[in-house]
Formats: sequence, C-alpha cells, structure tokens
Amino acid sequence: MSLINRYTKYIPYLYFIIVTACWFTAVNKTEGITAFPILILAIPFLWQLIKPNKTLNFSLGITFMCLSSYLIIAHLAHIVNAASFILSATNMSIFGWIFVLANFIMALWIIRNSIKTSF
Repeated sequence: MSLINRYTKYIPYLYFIIVTACWFTAVNKTEGITAFPILILAIPFLWQLIKPNKTLNFSLGITFMCLSSYLIIAHLAHIVNAASFILSATNMSIFGWIFVLANFIMALWIIRNSIKTSF
C-alpha cells in the first residue's frame, strides 16, 4: 500500500503527458509536421517527473484549473443553448464531459500535491 501511496502523486503529470501525446497523434495524422509544437506542452509535466519544483507545480495546477473551469463553463453554455440536449447527446459530448472533468480533477490534484507534500 505504501508503494501505491508513493507513486500516486505522479498520476496527474502522467495524465497530462498522455493527453498531450494523444492530441499530438490526432493532429499529426491530419496536419503533419506542423503538429510538433504541441509536444512543447508536455515539457513542464515531464520536468515535474524528472526534477520536481514546487513553484512550477503550483503554477501548472492553477493554470490548468483555470483552463478546465473555462471548459466547464463552455460546456454548460452549450447545454443551455441546445434546444433538446437529451436528443443531441452523442458519444462526443459525453467524452467531452469526461475529458473536462478529468482535467479539472487532475489540476486540483496537482494543486493539492504542491500544497500538501514536498517532492
């Protein structure tokens, strides 16, 4: 159990690295070489895994919490503007909600790590 507790603090960083890699793969299939700047987004999270920094950790958490909050507001606005949400709920909107909520939870987890524990 202590092994699991020791490595759970790295889950949010791995999550954002995996999301960046998936985003890069999807864009690379259609756009080609212009998708490579997307990989720059994974560098701070990779840096946190290699050499943790409390200030970078807190700023990453706050930044992605704000972005996730904006995405939640955008999804809620889309629901309000939808004429019949029940009929128009597709798999993409469900996956979108899962993605947005996962981003928000991981950002809060990063903030919790930066406040609660030291690397």
